[in-house]
Amino acid sequence: MPFQTSFAPSTLAALHRIGIRSRQDLQAAGAVYTFLLLKAAGCTFTRSILWQLTAETDGIAASSLTQSDKQRLLDEVRRHPPVALPPDTAEAARHMHHALEQAAAAAAAGEIPVGAVVVKNGRIIAAAHNQSITRRDISAHAEIRALAAAGAELGNYRLDGCDVYITLEPCAMCSSALIQARVRRVIYGAAEPKTGAAGSVINLFAEGRLNRHTAVFGGIEAETCRRQLQDFFRNRRPETR
Repeated sequence: MPFQTSFAPSTLAALHRIGIRSRQDLQAAGAVYTFLLLKAAGCTFTRSILWQLTAETDGIAASSLTQSDKQRLLDEVRRHPPVALPPDTAEAARHMHHALEQAAAAAAAGEIPVGAVVVKNGRIIAAAHNQSITRRDISAHAEIRALAAAGAELGNYRLDGCDVYITLEPCAMCSSALIQARVRRVIYGAAEPKTGAAGSVINLFAEGRLNRHTAVFGGIEAETCRRQLQDFFRNRRPETR
């Protein structure tokens, strides 16, 4: 279904760059998310683009939006969880495979197989796996250890501009640490329906009462990550992570 709105050529080109090529694409993403994604892509569009996107989504004229409608949209923008461009598919798969290698090392040591790597400017600067059992330390999750190693590498506990790849959706403890570290993106593999704090049980990254800096992408190499965990538990008595 083509766009009904006559977007300016520059707007249309920007929409195409982020994968929005039709009204159907826009409706699936939502006007507010699309607007924020354009901002994340470096576009400097004004609020009028938000009005146009909303009108196109709803099949109405932008001129019919009231001041109350516009204020509601601006409030949605303010409350929306952080938005970033998704990682390149091939790059994401490559980094997740390194995280899977870390998870395999955890399994070999009798630890629940979760691995994490921290990426800065396309380069892995830190990698770690679960060691809670070995260290007798509940905080020795893969994510916490990877953040600590990255902080030592960069000389700063704030990991601005860094991405963290994790084979399993982070728990509340690790999600909080990732938020505090101000990483740019968290990319995880398998969802964790029992303890996942990036959307499965709760989404701390979308909690408006916390500082929000991190965009989250799940499901990267999800089946491989899930199978690795299933194979581990198939052969061992379930243990507490």
